[in-house]
Amino acid sequence: MSGTAQVAQLHAVEDAPPPTRPPIDRPRALAAVAELLTALGYELGADLTETPRRVVDGFVELTTPRPFTMTAFPNDDGYGELVVVRDIPFVSLCRHHLLPFRGVATVGYLPGERLLGLSKLARVVERHARDLQVQESLTVQIGDTLEAELAPRGVGVVLRAEHMCMSLRGVQAAGATTETTSFRGELAGDRGLQARFRQEI
Repeated sequence: MSGTAQVAQLHAVEDAPPPTRPPIDRPRALAAVAELLTALGYELGADLTETPRRVVDGFVELTTPRPFTMTAFPNDDGYGELVVVRDIPFVSLCRHHLLPFRGVATVGYLPGERLLGLSKLARVVERHARDLQVQESLTVQIGDTLEAELAPRGVGVVLRAEHMCMSLRGVQAAGATTETTSFRGELAGDRGLQARFRQEI
């Protein structure tokens, strides 16, 4: 098949945008951060003058996913084994405490009729991580997106993360990590495939 024909067969699906939220009210957000600092007993002078802007910029960045296109292409050679990308770093915000949790994701699938550009597995993780999240929901959302967009025979998602709301406050269990998993399709009931996915065999 010529290069031109191969390109013609590429299947690019514009990734569905995340649920829409009202537009960001930046002046209101700046005033809210300033009021919070004042309520906590800080005076907004000197070195704290720019703090509201920096805080708002940080939250906007951490909750705004970058758009991308889910580029898939025909599985012409009938590749049927696992496709796995490991150690994908991610950072998200705990929706209960507004503190970060960060870790690594292992994401993969058993191909059906289409293969996915490898970088898009990391993009899917980032898309859902840039939100107010709980780790369990983040794990499910990544799996849902891959199932919906790729129609694979199976999907696997494993997230391991340290939560600042657990490390820095409350129990203060620094270094503790949380693991969540989601196995779909053929991966759901096959312990052998799950072990290969997790590099246990």
